[in-house]
Amino acid sequence: MIPCSPPLLVDGEDVSWFRDQPEAARGAAAALGRRIGLGEERTAQLVLAVAEMAANLTQHAVDGALLLRVLRNQAVAGVEVIAVDHGPGMSDVPAALRDGMSTAGTLGIGLGAVQRLADSLAIHSQPGLGTLQLARFWPRPLPASVTGEPAVGGITRPIGGEQVCGDAWAARTDTGGSNSRSATDHNTARSRDNGTPRHDWAALTGTQPGRQEPPAHAPHRLPVAARTLPVHAAVPGSGPGILVMSCDGLGHGPLAAAAAQAAVHAFRTSTARTPEQAIQHVHRALRGTRGAAVAIARLEPDGRVLFCGVGNVTAALVTATTRTLLLSQPGIVGHQMHQLRTYEQQLPAHGVLAMHSDGLSERWKASDLAGLLHHPPALIAAGLLRHAGTRRDDASVVIAKAAR
Repeated sequence: MIPCSPPLLVDGEDVSWFRDQPEAARGAAAALGRRIGLGEERTAQLVLAVAEMAANLTQHAVDGALLLRVLRNQAVAGVEVIAVDHGPGMSDVPAALRDGMSTAGTLGIGLGAVQRLADSLAIHSQPGLGTLQLARFWPRPLPASVTGEPAVGGITRPIGGEQVCGDAWAARTDTGGSNSRSATDHNTARSRDNGTPRHDWAALTGTQPGRQEPPAHAPHRLPVAARTLPVHAAVPGSGPGILVMSCDGLGHGPLAAAAAQAAVHAFRTSTARTPEQAIQHVHRALRGTRGAAVAIARLEPDGRVLFCGVGNVTAALVTATTRTLLLSQPGIVGHQMHQLRTYEQQLPAHGVLAMHSDGLSERWKASDLAGLLHHPPALIAAGLLRHAGTRRDDASVVIAKAAR
């Protein structure tokens, strides 16, 4: 059945990670709440929940981290909190959510109170592996524009020692008209119209567009597909499709981040309806930057997935028992690309599209996500990052569920 309205999408920004820093996490939560206008009472509730989640990490996690970020669509902004840990886990999550179950050393409000304070709370825990938690806080009363679960969720983490991440993800809807835009396109367009200067990255880095030699670490290998996927002319459907991008700016640090953000801006403001067209737009936008590996997929309401990728971004259709890799081509978006090809595949029932940078190992299996697939996409992304992420590079994961 084709939905009567586009699926819910939100954009993430102002991403901050905290490890063994409960005071810093509480302070950052208070600052975010005030800055986006949550209101005094709602901000206090956010800070209380962050304090409880951070205290649980300090008390019980072997290796835990807490992420804070702003979520935004055209109408409203909120705060998302994700806690990821390796630890003893919980054998009975419903029991942990009952009042009176707060563990020693925390503030005593318990996860049940966090659940009541948050507009949504998702928890996945496995004994001996650890716990994943996701809580969202929107202004009260809850705006109608953010009811339901976003169809796409992602997560990014910079390499150790860096404050900015050279990886990025983005999503937008396409309804076939000129108003097909992402959740924050109105902000990026306004910034452009106000005359925000565009950096000449070629001048800054001493390179010339089209003549830069690829770095020694540039991705050249081709992911091996689980089976050969057919090549089709990309024909978008009549319903509202979801376009999803995963981008890995070459290297890491500020220049990689600049390339990734240029790709995000080009993707969000493009009116391209197919992945191949969208990558061409991103390619033009990245000339003069370091360049990037980029993969873009379009999910149709009928379950079709159109996919085009350049460089070392892993993309797969995943169910509880299967993992089918989608084929990317060698190249560097912004520098060198061969003729683009769009592949078409059917997303299996109850399956997800997973895309990630090479900051994650490719050696994960469908069974590693089997218990997570019913959770929100952002929590699935956090679980895959915990399982396969490395500390030697920037890392990003984006998960998308069917548009239908």
